[in-house]
Amino acid sequence: MTTKLLPTTVVGSYPQPDWLVDRQLLSKGVARVRLDLWRVGEPWLEQAQDDATLLAIRDMERAGIDIITDGEVRRESYSNRFATSLEGIASSKPGEVTSKAGLATAVPRVIGAVRRTHAVETRDMEFLRRNTGRMAKITLPGPFTMSRQAVNEYYKDDDEMVMDFAAAVNAEARDLEKAGADVIQLDEPWLRQDPPAAKRIAVKALDRALDGLTAATVVHLCFGYAAVVKGEKPVGYSFLGELDACKADQISIEAAQPKLDLGVLKELSSKKIMLGVIDLADPNAETAEIVADRIRAALKFLTPDRLVPAPDCGMKYLPRELAFAKLKALADGAAMVRSELG
Repeated sequence: MTTKLLPTTVVGSYPQPDWLVDRQLLSKGVARVRLDLWRVGEPWLEQAQDDATLLAIRDMERAGIDIITDGEVRRESYSNRFATSLEGIASSKPGEVTSKAGLATAVPRVIGAVRRTHAVETRDMEFLRRNTGRMAKITLPGPFTMSRQAVNEYYKDDDEMVMDFAAAVNAEARDLEKAGADVIQLDEPWLRQDPPAAKRIAVKALDRALDGLTAATVVHLCFGYAAVVKGEKPVGYSFLGELDACKADQISIEAAQPKLDLGVLKELSSKKIMLGVIDLADPNAETAEIVADRIRAALKFLTPDRLVPAPDCGMKYLPRELAFAKLKALADGAAMVRSELG
């Protein structure tokens, strides 16, 4: 990791251009199975995705972000590209899960042993590494979250399924590290949805997924995209302090929109904290001063070397101009506080 104090980063995604994806279809929810959101067909799709990825990289660099991603431009969602590439997963005839709010979502079916048989994101990481000199991060869906976004029709023991997802993530992560990843992040928003199961298996699964890696590692938690989860968000996490025991170097949490009580940071005394200081529900860009105030509030509970300022969540649902403005405020606000620290 960079030795710079308060290094800024993104959670993962950046807005995809309107010429690349059908944003009306994208807005209907977070895809668990393949939806074919692309406006560009074969054989030009890969080239179009490369061009859009370069736009995302350059925007993050121009905004002044220290640790950047490829914007997850090649993905319909944060999870479906990797999850539906695994052996044992069937998505052509999807299953269905119902949320606590009663909303039904099409999801893959697990019909055999979950295995990773080929690289999924390695080319993405190689492309990012070739096109930036900055620290580079790539993200993967976490094993617990993938297991909750599928219908199990094969395993007698759900925990065995979670551990097979973890082994698949680890195989991919090892190749991403070889491809030049400085930071590897696992997205685990579903840890808070089922605390009893999370307490039983999540840390074990995360440790299996992160086993043997030398790159910096992050586990990201959030309450869902602001564009998808409407209304008030919880003001606290039902599964957080337990993650202090996992192998990850950093824990990433959403804090700006839900106005999280930052006292919870005391529960993660051994970790660096990637803290959400950009509210993605706010239709206006923060000022640098607002970001600086949020960073200063976190520094009441953390030493500066343990804080990594970031947006609350991925930015793919925002207009690109707004996303850029928010990232510029993030970089400028962090610079303000950095200068105060000497």
